[in-house]
Amino acid sequence: MNDADLLRTELCGLVLQTPLVLLSGCVGFGQEYTRVAGFSHRDVGMVVLKGTTLEPRLGNAPHRLAETPAGMLNAIGLQNPGARAVVRDYLPRLDFTETVYAANVSGATVEEYAEVTRIFDDSPVAAIELNISCPNVKAGGVQFGNDPDMSARVVAACRAVTRKPLITKLSPNQTDIAENARRCIEAGTDAFAAINTLQGMAIDLKSRRPVLGNRQGGLSGPAIKPIALLKVRQVYEVANAHGVPIIGQGGVASADDAVEFLLAGATAVGVGTALFYDPLICPALNAGMAAYARAQGFATVGKLTGALAW
Repeated sequence: MNDADLLRTELCGLVLQTPLVLLSGCVGFGQEYTRVAGFSHRDVGMVVLKGTTLEPRLGNAPHRLAETPAGMLNAIGLQNPGARAVVRDYLPRLDFTETVYAANVSGATVEEYAEVTRIFDDSPVAAIELNISCPNVKAGGVQFGNDPDMSARVVAACRAVTRKPLITKLSPNQTDIAENARRCIEAGTDAFAAINTLQGMAIDLKSRRPVLGNRQGGLSGPAIKPIALLKVRQVYEVANAHGVPIIGQGGVASADDAVEFLLAGATAVGVGTALFYDPLICPALNAGMAAYARAQGFATVGKLTGALAW
């Protein structure tokens, strides 16, 4: 069996050419990395577009990024032109034959989440990710993701206005991620993305001030991988019984990392921070996942999901 057949993955009825998902906030509205020689969206199964709100947002004050040991802090603040502008001006520029595209929906109220979802329901995107866990905005965001009742309300409201697959992006900054997952399943989510960034900060010693203009931001990169793996497994133990798949994400920087997420229970694997220092990492990840599955005697990479000897 060739690598293409080994890598083909199904997520919520969508056929992905590989298990790799390019994460929201890391690839803009789908065009940024196409400017890099050698990059191709055909090397990934799904691209999740930048977080989008109902009205345009300027985002947070600078600085918005800070490198940390084995990771990166970001506090972009959901800068975006608004949902209607994305549908009108950005989506027509994308080649929907290359890969599957998903929108990322954010809001300050349950009603705003539902309205943005409704706008994307009438668009070419194949799925909608609900960003109920952004740590970089004061209204909405992580406030929804850390409260199971609020999480379920957002999912239910969005479920009512679209038939497209809903992917709920879970916060690691909560007491019981498995309980939150259970409530979101009851409310109608079709899949999960686990996890979003962890809350963190960096301090400038000369000024004695936080480096980020928002004071705190979301920590991503290899530093968070052990936490992300555990959270994926905890969600899997709830979601698997309901046939709800997981996009496992958080610190993937090698094929070994990607395989670990699959074994922990992920159906697909998100790549984000690694793209900043190696935009051409995806072919190597695909080749490594396929080689592992073949060497271990698995018929497809998809058979690795949840195959952890627990």
